[in-house]
Amino acid sequence: MLHGFLCSLPKVSDIATGIALMLLGVGLAFYFGKSLIQPQAVQIPSIELGAWSDSAQVQSALRINALFPIGVVLAVLMAWMLKHTRWGLILRMAGDSTDAARALGYSVNTVRVLATTVGGFIAGIGGASLSLYYPGSWNEGLSSGQGLIAVALVIFARWRPMHCLGAALIFGGAGAVGPALQSVGISAGYHLFNVMPYALTLLILLCSCSPKRSLQGAPMELKLAR
Repeated sequence: MLHGFLCSLPKVSDIATGIALMLLGVGLAFYFGKSLIQPQAVQIPSIELGAWSDSAQVQSALRINALFPIGVVLAVLMAWMLKHTRWGLILRMAGDSTDAARALGYSVNTVRVLATTVGGFIAGIGGASLSLYYPGSWNEGLSSGQGLIAVALVIFARWRPMHCLGAALIFGGAGAVGPALQSVGISAGYHLFNVMPYALTLLILLCSCSPKRSLQGAPMELKLAR
């Protein structure tokens, strides 16, 4: 919500504000989280999809976070809402044409602040799941840059919810390669496999950094030079 309010001010850079708030969040987490390093909270339950197998590796590979199906449902609902509901059309209008939104009597800043707040709430649930499911306890630097990977994911998915779901599966699969190989006894190059999500992020950013492709599919207001 704070990010949304700051970005609604005139002549404020969304990117600079986002970086500043990210650094503030990291600092606050370090300050208030020191007492939470050792205790372990009640964990989010797992959904066991591999109970049919006697292999411990298969059972582990098919054990998923209970938040995962919720995320899938959210992606489907958001894709439907943006295309077929009044609120979705208003939200898209606020991102594509502020003049059209104001002409119809909508407050662009209000729509954007509300959308940013809801998006931040959902992102916060994703961040909380890191300490409540994997690895299951809080420590400094827990996210390991996964928030920035999420930004690259949205660019790669061209701001489309269902494409974001597919991109998330790709990034998640890249991050799961290392632990999966180690679970079956393959430890050679383990650290190299752990950097795959970050290498994939850099590759995507390099492929999409050209002026013609970097903001393809983005809200029109992001393409306007202010």
